[in-house]
Amino acid sequence: MYSIYLKHPQICTDTRKIIPGCLFFCLKGENFDGNRFATQALEQGASYVVTENTELTNHPRCIVVQDSLKALQELAAEHRRNLEIPVIGITGTNGKTTTKELIATVLKTKFKISFTQGNFNNHIGVPLTLLSIPADTEIAIVEMGANHPGEIADLCQISQPTYGVITTIGKAHLEGFGSEENIIKTKSALYESVIKRNGTLFVNGGDAVLTKCAERATPSTTIIKYGKCEGSTCDGEIVDMNPYLAIKVGDVTFRTHLTGDYNLVNILCAIAIGKHFGISESAAAEAISNYVPTNNRSQINQVGSNVVIADFYNANPTSMKAAILNLAHLAHPNKKAILGDMLELGHISESEHRHIVELCKVQNIDAFFVGENFAALQIPGMKVFPNVEALNDYLQQHPFADSMILIKGSHSIHLDKAVVG
Repeated sequence: MYSIYLKHPQICTDTRKIIPGCLFFCLKGENFDGNRFATQALEQGASYVVTENTELTNHPRCIVVQDSLKALQELAAEHRRNLEIPVIGITGTNGKTTTKELIATVLKTKFKISFTQGNFNNHIGVPLTLLSIPADTEIAIVEMGANHPGEIADLCQISQPTYGVITTIGKAHLEGFGSEENIIKTKSALYESVIKRNGTLFVNGGDAVLTKCAERATPSTTIIKYGKCEGSTCDGEIVDMNPYLAIKVGDVTFRTHLTGDYNLVNILCAIAIGKHFGISESAAAEAISNYVPTNNRSQINQVGSNVVIADFYNANPTSMKAAILNLAHLAHPNKKAILGDMLELGHISESEHRHIVELCKVQNIDAFFVGENFAALQIPGMKVFPNVEALNDYLQQHPFADSMILIKGSHSIHLDKAVVG
């Protein structure tokens, strides 16, 4: 299969997006079965199809396997073994996508890089990311996400990272993980994978949980610390935040297109990695100052007379609290927040949603809550809406103007459809 892949390196899994000459994998899930479209994929231009359909065993352009997903993962692992390049694995409860983007922004000033696109960070996305790495790549950055125990370890078996970054470990997907201890164990599997390969860990030394996880390193492991800690190779401070961050690192001061003091450590991580690979702080700072987020993570948009902080790709208690406190610290006479449900929190869901409502009161944030979890609290005086459509009906009658608006919530609440200007 690998020899076929080398001749046909484009991978497709959707017949609606067939690339002529591709290698097509018939994947299946709860609501779809790609095996039903094996011959259609060939008719539409695929060179070969990997399928579980045994009726196609004798077809010259079909590779019949027991498990198409496992075949995709094993092919990706084989391709990774043939790539003699640094692979930076990155995971974390919050900030991993922004940090990945910043690392890529810095490293591409000097190297030919390949990195995870969008949110291709799960059991399907990671193999597809690896199989998209061109032969002339010098450094690869692979983002890994998890919502159940053991998932990061499985993804590390495929991606075999030689460098590792964990951004944070906090409360998210507790419904799938079961406990915070399971979250820590799952995320720290990235460190363990890198340690086994005598690789390098980039550790936020100001984070007690991450520092403790890194204590498992052997003498053959290189640990590079950043942030406020003893032995830090890269530390910095915020010199302005209204609403964009201005950062000072060493003798270099630069302004970014990011908001939120929580992004300071993400920026320091990217600079630390750049320094390790021979990129100066000034060159890294210039690259970061030119980075403009487009993925609804710490993204600032002007919508009519309103300034909108779009941070609604995902939400959990840690990131929601950080976003609210950031809004509270910004200087603006008319601040509002549209906050959507935080999903997959299991037994702590009610208490964590209640904490967010209380935090908004303490910080004097004019908040509008969207979703069934917030609505179930039935707190007197809350401006709460069962869905974004109900919110929009309200906003049509009471439009915002000249406001700074934080929009934050889990992706499936669809706050991207909120009409705020």
